[in-house]
Amino acid sequence: MIYKKIKKDNFLEKKLMQLKFCLRLSAFGFLPIAFSVLLFSSCKEKKKTETVVVQKALYYTCSMHPQVHADKPGNCPICGMKLIAVTKTSNSNTMQIHLSPEQIHLGNIQTDTIEKSNIGDKLILTGTLNFNQDKLTSVNARVEGRIDKLYFKNMGDYVKKGDKIYDIYSEELNNAKQDYVNALEQESTVGNSLINYATLVESAKTKLRLWGMTNVQITELGQSKQVPTHTSFYSTQSGYITSLNVNEGDYVMEGGTVLQLADLSTLWAEAQVYTTQMPFINKSENATVQIPDLNNQIINGKIDFINPEMNPDSRINLVRLTISNKNNQLHPGMPVYITISKAKHPSITLPSDAVLRDSDGAMVWIQTNPGVYEMRMVTTGIDENDAIEITSGLETGEVVVTSGAYLLNSEYIFEHGSNSMAGMDMGGMKM
Repeated sequence: MIYKKIKKDNFLEKKLMQLKFCLRLSAFGFLPIAFSVLLFSSCKEKKKTETVVVQKALYYTCSMHPQVHADKPGNCPICGMKLIAVTKTSNSNTMQIHLSPEQIHLGNIQTDTIEKSNIGDKLILTGTLNFNQDKLTSVNARVEGRIDKLYFKNMGDYVKKGDKIYDIYSEELNNAKQDYVNALEQESTVGNSLINYATLVESAKTKLRLWGMTNVQITELGQSKQVPTHTSFYSTQSGYITSLNVNEGDYVMEGGTVLQLADLSTLWAEAQVYTTQMPFINKSENATVQIPDLNNQIINGKIDFINPEMNPDSRINLVRLTISNKNNQLHPGMPVYITISKAKHPSITLPSDAVLRDSDGAMVWIQTNPGVYEMRMVTTGIDENDAIEITSGLETGEVVVTSGAYLLNSEYIFEHGSNSMAGMDMGGMKM
C-alpha cells in the first residue's frame, strides 16, 4: 500500500521503487537479474531523456515529396504516406549539405578543379520557321451578302493575283449597280440641262469601286446595262491559303474575313534566348540558319528583330531572322538551328549538367571539404555545345561538382524542405 501512494512522475521515488525491487530479487538469489533490471532502467531513462532533446528539433516531410514541410507528424497531403522526421540543424550552414562516402559513391558525385579555357562567342539557338507576318494577306468581304460560290476550297491551295475567289449575292450591292445603270441611262436620254447626271454617274461608279468591284466589271456593267444577281470578287495578292473561314452558302458581314493568303517567298526563323545571352546578340548581326530536314542546308541571314519586351516569368526573349525561300523548299513549322558566331576568348566554362537553372537564376555546387558541398549562385554566359560560360560567381582553383548536381539539389530539398534557390540573395545574378 505504501508503494501505491508514490507519484509516478517523481524520478527519485521511481528509482527507490526500482532499488527495493532489486533488493527483493537479490534476497531470493537473483542478484544478476536485479543488476540487469537496474541497468536497463537507468539506460531506458537516459535514452528517453535524449530522445526528448532530439525531438524538440524535428520537422516532418515526405520521402516522395520533400517539398512538404510540416511541424507535426501526419500524412503527406499529396500521396498520403506517413511523414518522416528530419533533424533541423539551426547552427549549421543552411547553404551546405554533408554526404558520407557511401552516398557520394552511390550518387556518382564527381568534381573538377575550375580552370579557364577558350570559348567562342558561338551561340547556337534552337528555332522554328514561321510565316512572315508581313507577307500575310486577308481577303475580306467588301459588302454584306451570301457567298454562293467558292473557287478555292482547300487549305494550302495556291492563289494567283487576279484569280476569282468567290461569287456573292448582295441586295445592297445589286441596288448600287442598278443605281449606276439608271444614272447612265438618264445621262444619255435627258442630258445635263437641269441635273448634272455626269456627277451622279461618277458618284455611283465610286461607290461600286469602294465595294470591291474592278474597273473592268464596272465598264462591262455600263455597256450591257444588265444587272447580274451575283458579283465575282478577285484576289489582289498571290499566296497559299492558310485559313478558310467560310463555306458556300454562308452569309458574311461587311469586313468579315473570307480567307487568308501567305506569301512564302520569305520566312521567319524565330528562336528564344535567355536574357543573359542577349548582350551577345545585336540587330543586323550576321547569322546562319541550318535546316536539318533538308540535309542540314545552310542559309545566311541577318537578325532583323529583337523583342524589346522580356517575359518576367521565363526570363527568355525572342529573336528573328528573315530568310529567302527559294523554290519553296522551306515550310513553316520546320525546326532550325540559328548560329551566331564571334571570336573566342578565355573564360571559366562548366559542363551543362553542372549548372542548375530556373526562373530564379543559375547555381552550381562547390566542394568546400571532403563530403561537404555548398551551393553558389552564378551568372552564365554563352552556351557552346555542352559547355556553359560562367561570367561571375566562381574563381579558378575552386572545386565544382560536374556530375550529380541534380542529386545534391534533391538531397538539399529533402533535408531542408525547400528549393535550394528559394530565398537566396541573387546579388544581381542573372540567368
